[in-house]
Order: sequence, then structure tokens, then C-alpha cells
Amino acid sequence: MGNGFKFSKNNKHPYVFIAPAVIILTVFSIIPIIVAFFISFTDLDLKGLADWSNISFIGLENYSKLITDDLFHKSIINTLFYVVIGVPLVIIFSLGIALLLNYGTSSLFKVFRGVYYMPSITNIIAVAVIWGFLYNTEYGLFNYLLSLLDVDKIPWLGEPTIAKLSLIVLAVWKGIGINMIIFLAALQGIPKSYYEAAEMDGANRLQVLFNVTIPLLRYATFFVTITTLIGWLQFFEEPFVMTNGGPLDGTISMALFIYKKGFQFSEFGYAAAGSFILFIFIIMITLFQFKLRKSDTEY
Repeated sequence: MGNGFKFSKNNKHPYVFIAPAVIILTVFSIIPIIVAFFISFTDLDLKGLADWSNISFIGLENYSKLITDDLFHKSIINTLFYVVIGVPLVIIFSLGIALLLNYGTSSLFKVFRGVYYMPSITNIIAVAVIWGFLYNTEYGLFNYLLSLLDVDKIPWLGEPTIAKLSLIVLAVWKGIGINMIIFLAALQGIPKSYYEAAEMDGANRLQVLFNVTIPLLRYATFFVTITTLIGWLQFFEEPFVMTNGGPLDGTISMALFIYKKGFQFSEFGYAAAGSFILFIFIIMITLFQFKLRKSDTEY
């Protein structure tokens, strides 16, 4: 027994297997985060990249400047707008479609699984081009259909609030697929004995759904909620490609604000400070979700 413990203690094979993942995580995640943290306390710009002697340590100046930056405040409000509306819609539609597809076993249902999943793997540039035509105020499909009902043209991407809602519709359509697959896998993992017992007790479909299916999906729902929240807090691709933050900065998100400050205005220190504030938001919301999950489990 002592020799077995000594053998397992000296066994290097597990470290060999996890080494590539640890190296990649360290090089491409942990080290850049540490570097960005130090950059957030400097005035790094293009001159600083060319000559490090031009970099000055300015302490918390970037963070204090962000607190008084109206554009940053607007990006926070817009991001919260995206999260509050987009996250529930993604979860509801993903779960709803998964429930519908789970009841069918024919080849037609398998085709629909692929159809609903395709937007998730479609390039955002191609998606933006198609949806740009759909949203076009003058000759877009949406306004054409509304004109058949004698409804005035809607500036889908020309008015701040409507533009945000338009981006949410696009992002929800694109984000349903992956979460649908997760819910579908969780649904197919539920033992049929639960449904047989509910049927014997005389439960109808709604009672089965709310008292059997949804409670048994709590782990999948928790995972989807966490990943979806993190993704929407980093909402970037849709406003960047479709509106570039406009009109009147009405669709700018925190991630897009950071990108613009860093890569368009070369204020790398300022952008790094903004990225850490976003990082803190993500950590706080994630911890809050874990806290809710823990209290729900204890209950």
C-alpha cells in the first residue's frame, strides 16, 4: 500500500496531459490579464509602444476619469439594457425550441435542429450583411411587410432605443442555437420514469412541464444563464458590425467602448482600466448567480 502511494505521488503522467492546457491558459489568459492590470495604471499609447520611456505611471487617474466619463456611463446603461432584455429572451426561446424538438423523433425534427443551430456558427459579417438589408429603412424586408399593413417605416438602426432592440433581436436569433443544444441534451437525459410516475398520478402536460421537466433542468438552466450573462455583458460584435455604436452612441456597449478607446484612439491605459471595470462587473454578477444557486440548493 505504501509503494502504491509512492507510485501515484511520483507519477508524472497527469501533469504531462494537463500541461498543454495550463501553458495555453497561462500564456494567452493569465499573463495578458496581469499585464493589462498594470497597463491600466499608466498612460500607455502609441508613443509608449514605440518607446517604453514615454510610459508614465499615473496611478488611479484612468479609473477616476472613467467615473466622470459620460460616454462610459452610457455604455454601462446600454450594456445593462442588452442584458436585462436579451438574456431572458435567449433562455426562454432556447428552452422553448428545445422542448418542441425533444417531442419529435422524425427526420424532420432533426433537420430543424440543424436549422436552429446554424445561426450560431454563421460568420457575423455574413449575418450583418443580410440583416442590414432586412433592417434597411427604404427597401428592407421588415418595412416592406409593414407597408402592406399600412404601417409607417421604422428606422430600425436610426433611432437609439429602436436600434438597441434591433441588435437584441439579431443577437437572440444568433445565440439560440448553442443553448438549445444544451437544453436538448439535458432533456434527453431526464429518465422516463419521472414522466411515467407523473402520468400515473394524473398530471397534465403543464403540470409535468412545471413540476417535473423544468425543475430537473435546473443545472442546465444555471449553466446557460451564467454563460449567457457573461456573453451579453461582453456584447460587442453586433453593435460593432451593424451600427459602430451609433446612432448618437445609442448602441455603444462597454466592450465596444473599450475597443474604441484602445484601438481607434490608442488610449491603451484608459481602455485597460475600462476592461477591468467590466471584468469586475462580470465577476460580481457571476458570484451573485452562484450565491443564488447555492441558496436554492440548500433550500
